[in-house]
Amino acid sequence: MRFAQPLIALAAAALLALGSAADARTRAECERDYKPQVGQAGKDVIWVPTPDELVARMLTMAKVTPKDYVVDLGAGDGKIAIAAGKNFGATALGIEYNPDMAKLAQCLVQAEGAAGKVKIIQGDIFKEDFSKATVVTMYLLPELNLRLRPTILAMKPGTRVASHQFNMGDWEADEKAEIEYRTAYLWIVPAKVEGDWTFSEDGGKTNFSVGLKQQYQRISGDARLGAARNPLVGATLRGEEIRFAFNDDKGQTRTLTGTVRGNEINGTLRGPGNTEVKVSGKRR
Repeated sequence: MRFAQPLIALAAAALLALGSAADARTRAECERDYKPQVGQAGKDVIWVPTPDELVARMLTMAKVTPKDYVVDLGAGDGKIAIAAGKNFGATALGIEYNPDMAKLAQCLVQAEGAAGKVKIIQGDIFKEDFSKATVVTMYLLPELNLRLRPTILAMKPGTRVASHQFNMGDWEADEKAEIEYRTAYLWIVPAKVEGDWTFSEDGGKTNFSVGLKQQYQRISGDARLGAARNPLVGATLRGEEIRFAFNDDKGQTRTLTGTVRGNEINGTLRGPGNTEVKVSGKRR
């Protein structure tokens, strides 16, 4: 009887090993249970996979790193989320409405050895919370992109958004690339900067004021330093990073480079002779 306990332990270990072997599936085994067909109908879309080269370009355009949390909307078989985790080292989540497709995608995550980085869930992209993503990817129809646009624009400034083939209406892309008649688009979620701003040197008196107008990442406006009010030149906004130049009342160019944090802009004002001072701006 004293041999019974070791034998039971050995049997349990053998069963555990068999279970582990059963869980270690290949891509072929995953697709044997369910293999989607190109063009098959889904919720609001049909399924067409994104080519590997375009997946790589989208993730490269978005400058994905191991520090990123990538969420793929309408994940399909999970290839974009898997590539983000396996090839770029990011943590990735795929959201797929079709339960059979979601199950296949999670099986492929296991088969590709990406389970430590990647997860696929069954869910509705219009109901799931993906607000913590630093990168959002998608291959959806134009009308779905437009439905998602308000949610995406409310995300943290600097969030990168990459789309295969379809744009965001009048929100122009920051970048786009063509690969074999297919297009990859990239947007950077812009900070909200429209309004009147008052700037001063750190610890100093009011230095100048700026009025900003905004349409997505496109900004314009004017500045007052002294008695003169002059238009902004070369105004750009990329996520939280803002830059513009203007002439003061003596016709000398001043250039501001700063970072937007809600109702504050902190940065550097460069003036004549490349002199620089730290400035802070507050929205009135």
